[in-house]
Amino acid sequence: MTDAVWKRDEIESPCVNVCVIHPESRLCTGCLRSIDEISGWSRMTPQARQSVMAELPTRQALIGKRRGGRKGRLSRS
Repeated sequence: MTDAVWKRDEIESPCVNVCVIHPESRLCTGCLRSIDEISGWSRMTPQARQSVMAELPTRQALIGKRRGGRKGRLSRS
């Protein structure tokens, strides 16, 4: 058995093992990908992966810090 499968020239996943979906933006707070992007990553073309990777830095602003717990959420409603 060879390690060829681990030496493929593919774009690495941006996953940082902090898998929490932000309730409002619906993005992972760790890697900033959507659920659809996360689930389809292994089937994406290299070009599609590059496109997602290029867009990730712009998504940080979409995830605001949650403060106030339940009371804070209720006051936003």
